[in-house]
Amino acid sequence: MQIKSRFFLLMSVPLLLLSALQTTSAETIGEVNTEFKFIGPDHKVVVEVFDDPKVAGVSCYLSRAKTGGFKGAIGIAEDKAESSVACRQIGEIKFNGPLPRQEEVFSERASIIFKHVRVIRMVDTKRNALVYLVYSDRLVDGSPKNSVTAVPVAANQVIPVK
Repeated sequence: MQIKSRFFLLMSVPLLLLSALQTTSAETIGEVNTEFKFIGPDHKVVVEVFDDPKVAGVSCYLSRAKTGGFKGAIGIAEDKAESSVACRQIGEIKFNGPLPRQEEVFSERASIIFKHVRVIRMVDTKRNALVYLVYSDRLVDGSPKNSVTAVPVAANQVIPVK
């Protein structure tokens, strides 16, 4: 039993440090309450927006569940693995250098330690489009619930790929 506890502790520290290094943040656009809670905040759906860090002119709107109640108020609740993403061209598309074929562009924790909501950008060179996938993962048991959206790039513009 003591070996399992030490293993858990040793594995937790690097994961917490990696979560703290997260750089892409989202701006909250709005929220709606989905369930009243007597103690703590209500359960809600939050709509956030973030800009693609390597593609100027593309913003992604993310809706996701936020757990309220006492656990939500003190930051130990686990949010449901239900989210949706819609990325749109909001200006002239400019690339800040070559893009990998697949890259995480957003990550935010959905529980105190082991669960995250992630948005991955994929490059579809054949159709000249940027594809964005949102999903939730957990160290042991992730969720297959996901959402996908695509942003077409102008025909006269080529996506630079690594």
